[in-house]
Amino acid sequence: MTEAVQTLIDALCLPLLAETRVEAARTALVLQEMGPQQLCIPQPQSADHLAMRSLLAQSSHPAASGLLAAFDLIPWGVNPVAAQVGDRGSMYIVATLMGPEGPVPCADLRMGLYYQRPNTYYGLHNHDADETYTILAGSAIWTAGENTQLRETGAQIHHPSLMPHAFRAGPEGLLTFWRWSGDVNLHSYTMLDDPEAVLMA
Repeated sequence: MTEAVQTLIDALCLPLLAETRVEAARTALVLQEMGPQQLCIPQPQSADHLAMRSLLAQSSHPAASGLLAAFDLIPWGVNPVAAQVGDRGSMYIVATLMGPEGPVPCADLRMGLYYQRPNTYYGLHNHDADETYTILAGSAIWTAGENTQLRETGAQIHHPSLMPHAFRAGPEGLLTFWRWSGDVNLHSYTMLDDPEAVLMA
């Protein structure tokens, strides 16, 4: 295992180990034991990649420096639920790092990174999986069920199964770590009726 891959694993484990749930600890264990064997191919760079690097460079989160050091190994790509999301895909980029499809294979856990461009709104949605987000850099006005508030770097937000949630990225953008547990199917991912999304369109 290369030093860069180990750096990436160590950085990804930090938000997992900061969470108190058993599922988070198990996700960290799977990551440490298996390692992202396919995260060794440098990824092409774009304006979004430069923006993400800049966000991480300014972040106070303990995972930020490791992610920045191993940034070229992160497989930013297509959202696995792009079909359900539709044209909202123009506002974000997803890196799926663990799940049934890999690159760290696991049948009942998913995890990855999510970047949302500045001042964009990702509307209400839900899914069967339990989910925890950790804000690694930037900020967002975050809705989780009936609660809406500003969330900043270091915040962890948990969504139990089927809880509606949405987020408006701050002026600097938003970079988060996410993990799923429980029923991690993709077909249940549903965009919900959301008046706020209509106003933001």
